[in-house]
Amino acid sequence: MTTHTFALTTEYIELDKLLKLLSIASSGGAAKAMIADGLVTVDGEVELRKTRKLRAGSTVRVAGETIEVTGGAR
Repeated sequence: MTTHTFALTTEYIELDKLLKLLSIASSGGAAKAMIADGLVTVDGEVELRKTRKLRAGSTVRVAGETIEVTGGAR
């Protein structure tokens, strides 16, 4: 299992965009499919909302990867 830390430069990032940005999904469409298939959890709960807003303190898990979201504009 690999753990990533993603530091926000804005208040939030949408879940599908995060997966694409970190190359966990090969494209935005692939990210949306992973989410729709129930393969992604946010803070321990399966997340089906493709554009879920992730803020500092969120933890995302997918395909053996863990992403800790930190920082963020206030």
